[in-house]
Amino acid sequence: MERLRHKILVYDGAMGTMLQKSGLKLNQCPESLNISHPEMLIDIHRAYVEAGADLIQTNTFGANRIKLSEFGMEHEVKRFNGAGIQLARKAAGRETMVVGDIGPLGKLIHPLGKMTFDQAYDVFYEQAKVLGDSGADLLAIETMSDLQEMRIALIAAKEATGLPIIAQMTFSEDMRTLTGTNPETTATVLESLGASVIGVNCGSGPKNMVPIIERMAKVTTAFLIAQPNAGLPQLINGNTVFQQTPDEMACYVKPFIQAGANIIGGCCGTTPDHIEAIASAAHSQIMTPKKEISYSKLASRSKIVCIGSTFPTQFIGERINPTARKKLARSIVQGDMSLVCEEARGQVKAGASILDVNMGVPNIDEAVVMTKAIEEIQRLVDVPIAIDSTKPEVLEAGLKAFIGKPLINSVNGHEESLEHILPLAKKYGASILGLTLDKNGIPRTANERLEVARHIVNRALKFGIARDDIFIDCLVLTAGAQQSLVIETIETLKLIKEALGVKTILGVSNVSHGLPHRELLNATYLAMALGNGLNLPILNPYHDDMINTMKAADVLNNRDIHGQYFIQWEPAETSAKSSTLAKSPKSSLDKSEKHAHPLFKGILEGDKDHIVGSIEAELALGQKPLDLINQYLIPALELVGKKYEEKIYFLPQLMLAAEAMKKAFLRLKMEMTSDRSIKKDTIVMATVKGDIHDIGKNIVSVMLENHGFNIIDLGKDVSTDLIIQTAVRENAKIIGLSALMTTTMPEMGRVMEDLRVLGKPIDVMIGGAVVNVEYAKSIGAHYSHDAVEAVALAKRLTRKISF
Repeated sequence: MERLRHKILVYDGAMGTMLQKSGLKLNQCPESLNISHPEMLIDIHRAYVEAGADLIQTNTFGANRIKLSEFGMEHEVKRFNGAGIQLARKAAGRETMVVGDIGPLGKLIHPLGKMTFDQAYDVFYEQAKVLGDSGADLLAIETMSDLQEMRIALIAAKEATGLPIIAQMTFSEDMRTLTGTNPETTATVLESLGASVIGVNCGSGPKNMVPIIERMAKVTTAFLIAQPNAGLPQLINGNTVFQQTPDEMACYVKPFIQAGANIIGGCCGTTPDHIEAIASAAHSQIMTPKKEISYSKLASRSKIVCIGSTFPTQFIGERINPTARKKLARSIVQGDMSLVCEEARGQVKAGASILDVNMGVPNIDEAVVMTKAIEEIQRLVDVPIAIDSTKPEVLEAGLKAFIGKPLINSVNGHEESLEHILPLAKKYGASILGLTLDKNGIPRTANERLEVARHIVNRALKFGIARDDIFIDCLVLTAGAQQSLVIETIETLKLIKEALGVKTILGVSNVSHGLPHRELLNATYLAMALGNGLNLPILNPYHDDMINTMKAADVLNNRDIHGQYFIQWEPAETSAKSSTLAKSPKSSLDKSEKHAHPLFKGILEGDKDHIVGSIEAELALGQKPLDLINQYLIPALELVGKKYEEKIYFLPQLMLAAEAMKKAFLRLKMEMTSDRSIKKDTIVMATVKGDIHDIGKNIVSVMLENHGFNIIDLGKDVSTDLIIQTAVRENAKIIGLSALMTTTMPEMGRVMEDLRVLGKPIDVMIGGAVVNVEYAKSIGAHYSHDAVEAVALAKRLTRKISF
């Protein structure tokens, strides 16, 4: 970390590429070479050291028990990882640092898959602990495409070791990860979790990677790393060729540094020659100074919310709270999240950029319910969450479930609260909301509240929580009961901004409790607070007066530059009738959404828990299964696909919609067993021989199945003979093939050639990270870029929608 403050460091290049050149077989466990061929590994490491690498990475990318189990070697975690460190250390010398490498598990994490947070945590912890105990200088978690998996790996690695950690995600051409996370969100979340270095590796060449680093640098002061491939691989005369030369790669060193990179290396296809050229180019370059970040950030899975004096005022929607709301409390007790979801959807539509989530109902397992609520809310809306509880076990459950950077609501000046909750905020990368109260209650004066706030801030800073991640709630008292103290809250706002330099929060509507004309009082008090340093109000988004006041105040406080948002915004009309009661959430929804059919909405929102109930209701009304499928389910799933193509939806929404569709169809299938007119076309799916990667193929299989195709999934590392035999026996209309490695791509060509020799005119769809349309054309196959495109292609090839 000290060296990074003074110079650009050079990382090593590809390990897999070098191992394949040295004779690694396709079906061989790469990490086993640490034991069987140690000299091969030492030679590769030494070549990178001699090329000028400051950091070399161990051959342990897949040395976790999940990946090793594919080779029957799940008990070799300690031996393979320990040997990996020892071999790198032998080649490193004095100045070169040894990086313990950790890759993804190859499993989808809940809610996209079946692997839980705790299960994944245990696997990552085990590997990180061995790497740390074996003598790694630092760890690298790389090639992650799911933010939740990265969160778990980073949390586990930090708890297993005290080492610096490099955290790198992989992005597609659209500068989003597989699950829809953009560079700004990636940097925000990983920085909050304590990654020492943040960046990107694999997935593309340097040209596409420079703007990703540039976007990260705009929202973080963390050190940044870039490890591009040597361009995209091409299959030429049966050989994998990465066409970007060392000199061409070196030309991007200066743009990377200007964008904000502190470490530059290589990924797939790069060799010691590439690293030597990069090191030579980096030697004369001057570091780009980090830009100061003076605002706070919260994040969902795929976007950030910025809070500060240079941004329009954001606010927290307060209505997901069962206090004094009997209907909501009753539904929570019954395990029904429909009202919670309705409130989430309605508040976001009304302008809330953050949602407070409180599940404080007596006689329930609040931790379990909080987890369920957060999962349901994330399924519907893409905003950060304030996890509202003072119970550590409830907060931790919510922190595990929420994929992003949340706000903890709340901690206070009482020592017990600080000791239990601040460690959770640090561990899970959350911001904190500190209440200006302690064991003696709420202080009466502004100066006394300031001292409580100072104590909270100082304790949080000692825990390593950044100042920008601390929000102080000065606590609003009711004008009806404690009128003389209402102004003390405003005075506290000013004092905290001047003395502590942290952001402030207020639950504004408390001021009017028990009084008439509440909206007028609330809006007036909000204006006073905004003018005295309030950063983040908590309010009811259905109160037009408060929204109007906030929008106008942004112009007058110079937060809405040139009034660009205000000019485009139309203020809601106020009336005397709205003075005492909040509007119903439904009033904020447009007519088409209010009248959307439950089945259509269930698929569109991925509501897998209630879709079968909606099916039952329709069947009870005498609706025919095929009518339900054709009128609601298929059109809804097609709209999901369209939203995915338009980058409105991402993989999580796609998978949840598919799961809801599967449940709906399984129920309807029971009603259609006697209908012989329903015939499904069969597709045989497989990852080709020698390739053990199957996440992409599994996603495509789920989508095809839920669009009405009969899927026979043969798994991974499947021989050409088995693929063809199965397709012929099952009278398959299509064969779907996946490959992640260029070395296994030729197997696709062999399937095509054997089909031609046998005279079997079966259409073949191919896809995978290294596959492209040109290769598909060269072997006579059809190419699909992603799951949505695969569905459309399958429908074209079968010339019908299959149900």
